[in-house]
Amino acid sequence: MKAIYWSSTVIISAFLFLSSYCYIFSKSTIQGIKALGFPDFFRIELAILKLIAAIILLIPFASLQLKEWTYAGVGLFLITALIAHIKHKDSIFIMLLLIILMGILIISNIYMNKILT
Repeated sequence: MKAIYWSSTVIISAFLFLSSYCYIFSKSTIQGIKALGFPDFFRIELAILKLIAAIILLIPFASLQLKEWTYAGVGLFLITALIAHIKHKDSIFIMLLLIILMGILIISNIYMNKILT
């Protein structure tokens, strides 16, 4: 059980770290966010929140309530990103990736609760 939890959590956290980095330093990602119609301050805000979320998910002693809020926030981000990419008519690959990441996030959350209860 712990292997599934940690594997899924590391995958989600790696995605969040990489995404946070790209939101700040990748010119193509920055242009893509602008093309979706989001203001620049929102990109910076999301980068910071993703970085914080990745760290919280990886801290074993973080409180359950804090982790649950983090899962909810990341889930909301993934759903919002999926809607934005659908509306923008982006590649099906991006949409499938977001759906897969949502599944991995759900698996991580389920196994965290199994381990702690």
